[in-house]
Amino acid sequence: MSETPNVTPQQPQSPTEGRPAGTRAPLSGIDILAFLCELFAFVSLAFWGFVAWPLPWNIVAGIGAPVGAILIWALFVSPRAVFAVHPFVRAFVELLVYAAAVVAWWDLGAVWVGIVFGVIAVAAGVLAGRRQLAS
Repeated sequence: MSETPNVTPQQPQSPTEGRPAGTRAPLSGIDILAFLCELFAFVSLAFWGFVAWPLPWNIVAGIGAPVGAILIWALFVSPRAVFAVHPFVRAFVELLVYAAAVVAWWDLGAVWVGIVFGVIAVAAGVLAGRRQLAS
């Protein structure tokens, strides 16, 4: 009778950080800040659309501006993006969404809100992008 060796199956390991395959790194404070910046950008575009336009068009702009930004973000920037693009293209699209929110605040006359948001959003995006490239 042939004896089979006593082998216990092990889960394959990811080449990075010893994590199991199919998992990602845990969220950090930078990831949460980047997510909050994205949410603030979408809310800013909705606020701009509802406030900056006259009555019949404010509904269109208030709904259309954030929906357009969310669609662009979902196609290129989201973790499960429809189009897999180079990280620099992804960063550029994310920067365009942030820039649209900054311009919206400038159009509303709140220049300092736009500047502060722009600096925080770009810093969070750069740090989050560096973290993703490192893992």
